[in-house]
Amino acid sequence: MFLVIEMPEVIVKESGIHGKGVFAKKDFKKGDIVIKYHLKPLTKKEFDNLLESQKRLTSFQDGTYWLFSSPERYVNHSCEPNVHPNFKDRCDFAIRNIKKGEEILTDYTKDEVPGLNIKCNCGSKNCKGVIKNVLES
Repeated sequence: MFLVIEMPEVIVKESGIHGKGVFAKKDFKKGDIVIKYHLKPLTKKEFDNLLESQKRLTSFQDGTYWLFSSPERYVNHSCEPNVHPNFKDRCDFAIRNIKKGEEILTDYTKDEVPGLNIKCNCGSKNCKGVIKNVLES
């Protein structure tokens, strides 16, 4: 059985792009806040002790490693995203109108994901093939 995480405006469920994904439970207009982050700060030692699969669920901002919680940790990458991260306000906001039922997608290269280097599965016509960030951990 697949775990479904439901929030007031989004739901986490199976994604055709990768594992779990976040989907809109309502329409969002361009500029709306879609997801508010629930972040846990990590020390460098805590970050270093994470499994490689968990490191993909982090960001490095202002000298601190941050571990994403649910639902933001399940937002998948797309080379044609519909949200953009705003780390200062700890949220993702819509960069275009998003319809109810649509998967929420971001561009991982716009965030500082330490050591990011994975194959892209977004399937968009402008897919880059690889999602890479050269940030040193």
